[in-house]
Amino acid sequence: METMWLNTCVASFTRMFVKGGRLGLSVSFGDILIVCHLVKQHQMVPNSFIVSDLVEGVDSCNLFWSSKDFCRLMSLHLMFLSHIFHLSNCKIPTRDLWAGFPQDYIRLLSQWYCSLGQCCESGDCRIINNITGLASDLQLKLHGQHLAQSVVLKAVQGFISNPESNKPLTLSFHGWSGTGKNFVARIVADNMYRDGVKSECVRLFIAPFHFPHARLVDTYKGQLREAIRDMVLRCPQTLFIFDEAEKLHPGLIDAIKPYMDHYDNVDGVSYRRAVFLFLSNIGGTTINDVALDFWHSGQNREDIGMEDLEHRLRAEAMESQGGFAQSELMSGHLIDFFVPFLPLEYRHVKLCARDAYAARGLEPDEGTLDEVAKAMLYVPKEERLFSAQGCKSIPQRINFFLP
Repeated sequence: METMWLNTCVASFTRMFVKGGRLGLSVSFGDILIVCHLVKQHQMVPNSFIVSDLVEGVDSCNLFWSSKDFCRLMSLHLMFLSHIFHLSNCKIPTRDLWAGFPQDYIRLLSQWYCSLGQCCESGDCRIINNITGLASDLQLKLHGQHLAQSVVLKAVQGFISNPESNKPLTLSFHGWSGTGKNFVARIVADNMYRDGVKSECVRLFIAPFHFPHARLVDTYKGQLREAIRDMVLRCPQTLFIFDEAEKLHPGLIDAIKPYMDHYDNVDGVSYRRAVFLFLSNIGGTTINDVALDFWHSGQNREDIGMEDLEHRLRAEAMESQGGFAQSELMSGHLIDFFVPFLPLEYRHVKLCARDAYAARGLEPDEGTLDEVAKAMLYVPKEERLFSAQGCKSIPQRINFFLP
């Protein structure tokens, strides 16, 4: 009898949503299943008013969950109750809110969700923490960056393997444009999360784009704090990437400084399982000078160690213009590692060109790779040793050399 009623309810609502063109857009089959259980629980009759309320709830709330995500299904349950009984506005559901719901309902919903292949042993399929994949990607896809390969791998691996970390992991990437800072951030995301940078657990902030006006810094502070808090509540492990971090207003960095500090929690929320990546051009010239000095002295660039660069990067970041130098993030020594990205040489540009061709399913000969590499601008003027653009424009430049 229960199954017959459920099938009737689902069929009824499905027809309504299909007729209204909403199935697959605002709601999914799983959402309809939830609604049917709520209708039965509250002794209602399936009708178009409930459909209207649910669609309004989905469209009006700023949801970050996808239709396949279990957290979103739970939030729809709460929204439905909110719209029917006017309990509250859309809020992020917590474990406590669901403690009183029938276990058979939760079990049925879980079975349906797992039937789609969305369940895994970790308990949250969004998080994969593939350290083997991270090591492989850094080794095979990142060129000319032995320091970044080593430091990033060890830092992320250590953080993931220590669930009792006393603070979030905070890394600061430094170097010229095109040397791989964004590329490494993407590699980290791809190997920590199933959906990579598109994951609901990853958020990218670009300083000039998201926070362009200094006069609005107080507004940005509130928005940034809320965005970080909301993501941490939705995801047990989060990744925040700040690109062009040197352009962040110092007030913005200080506003989120408590989230990167050694606190058990801030306003009842723990941020210790978050990772913060700051990407900037600060120290690029210093890094290049060290690499050039090693070349002039006949030493291999692979002999450059963190001891040759990290203290210089820290000092330059403290003295630079912009948000970093003036923020409590620096004075509070909350950055765990300053990661240098070395300037790329001719041989590294050739490897980037090879990868760009391979991404298109092509296998160029050495002559073609040489042509692509020679087309780049190299500095300093006398030595012509380092690519001025790194590998940044390589995927576009190979178009010129295609048959």
